[in-house]
Amino acid sequence: MKIDLALILTVLSAVTGLVWLVDRLAFAPKRRLMQAEGEEVAEPVLVDYARQLFPIIFIVLVLRSFLAEPFRIPSSSMMPTLLVGDFILVNKFTYGIRLPVANTKIIEMGSPARGDVVVFRYPGYSPEDERAGTDYIKRIVGLPGDRIAFRDQTLLVNGQPVAKQAAGVYIGSGQGRAMTGATQYEVDLGEGRKHLILEESRFSNPRAEGEWVVPEGHFFAMGDNRDRSEDSRWWGFVPEENLVGKAFVVWLNCEGWFCSGAFDYTRIGDTIR
Repeated sequence: MKIDLALILTVLSAVTGLVWLVDRLAFAPKRRLMQAEGEEVAEPVLVDYARQLFPIIFIVLVLRSFLAEPFRIPSSSMMPTLLVGDFILVNKFTYGIRLPVANTKIIEMGSPARGDVVVFRYPGYSPEDERAGTDYIKRIVGLPGDRIAFRDQTLLVNGQPVAKQAAGVYIGSGQGRAMTGATQYEVDLGEGRKHLILEESRFSNPRAEGEWVVPEGHFFAMGDNRDRSEDSRWWGFVPEENLVGKAFVVWLNCEGWFCSGAFDYTRIGDTIR
């Protein structure tokens, strides 16, 4: 079961804030009067905890909901751009300000551009898909109204093949060693949006091939590790309301508890493009 941290933080913020407010308005004045008369009246432990925790929880909630949220990369689907064990930050306001939990957009800020790496809530193969709502990260390759096709390891946008150029053999490390030997390509999505992808085979999986027209309010997303990514080619489009934010920086890379498995300091501060 997916833990909804935003809901937990919202509830804790509301409870601690309410306890502190009720005490401040109803009980604290009485305590002060009794203390002024010489009585020893201590602040209740519950109120003390609420007073100290509320500002911390509230600040974390605001930062996480409206500014930036950390995520950890769990799979190889975005290699070589992102590696298993990368900890990234996601800009939460690039595509609009949304209320936590309700996810209602209250301020329009912009829309994804072709080539953006985004975190979104996985829409699922169907309403019964147990993984629906899980945070996924992929690259936007299709915008509303675009005609997308994928065949013979070639991505076509509005009938035009996306340019790609061989960039050598990939040599992986850590959990990325399994991709060693794959071919790297530099892909140009236009307007200077170049990035690297991986291909293990000259031939794409026939089940991942097809043609699609992106409906309004939706996006077509693909992983950079083309042969090991379950993406819009398989389960369809990403609704605009499922967007969480734009990934922009790697702030840590490590494996195992407390980085006991491996630690790659060279990735700290890498921008995501």
